[in-house]
Amino acid sequence: MAAQTKAERRAANRLAHFEERQKERAKRGPRGLAESWIERARAVAADRERNGDLEAWNDLSRAVAAWVGRYEA
Repeated sequence: MAAQTKAERRAANRLAHFEERQKERAKRGPRGLAESWIERARAVAADRERNGDLEAWNDLSRAVAAWVGRYEA
């Protein structure tokens, strides 16, 4: 097995942490899972921003706005 770079190790740790938290939150049902995915989406957008991609935030914003538009009274 090839040695992991620091970035690969960090990404693997981040994924493992997300999966662990998602498993715990799943016990609370759909609300817990939604919280987990929202947290993950924000983390991904922030990571993309650090790498110079601001479009991830724009895309997340559009997706959330569309969801709110469907469910808001």
